[in-house]
Amino acid sequence: MTTALHSDLQDLRDRTRQFARARDWQQFHTPKNLAMALSVEVAELAEHFQWLQTGTAAELDDDRRTAIRHELADVLLYLVQLADKLEVDLHAAAVDKMVLNAIKYPADPVRSELRKSSES
Repeated sequence: MTTALHSDLQDLRDRTRQFARARDWQQFHTPKNLAMALSVEVAELAEHFQWLQTGTAAELDDDRRTAIRHELADVLLYLVQLADKLEVDLHAAAVDKMVLNAIKYPADPVRSELRKSSES
């Protein structure tokens, strides 16, 4: 069964493929290059929060919100492209990881705490 999110991710995958193909950039979109570009975009996203007390909405003006929105889009697009190159179904991978996280971090032992459930 295809979910809306799954379809949305497939749409982004198809759009990024078309974008790269139109520019003959596929040759540069190796997993290594995409992973490096992804890490740069994550750093650019983090830069918008640097030196803010918490980064909550009250600290973000419209210009910063727009810039953050653009960086989030860049992160997502590179992630989708990397997953495409490595033939990873992002939706399935995320769902699987959430199941593993629920096992690793059962709610009751870690509720309202910053420690892992294995830390005592």
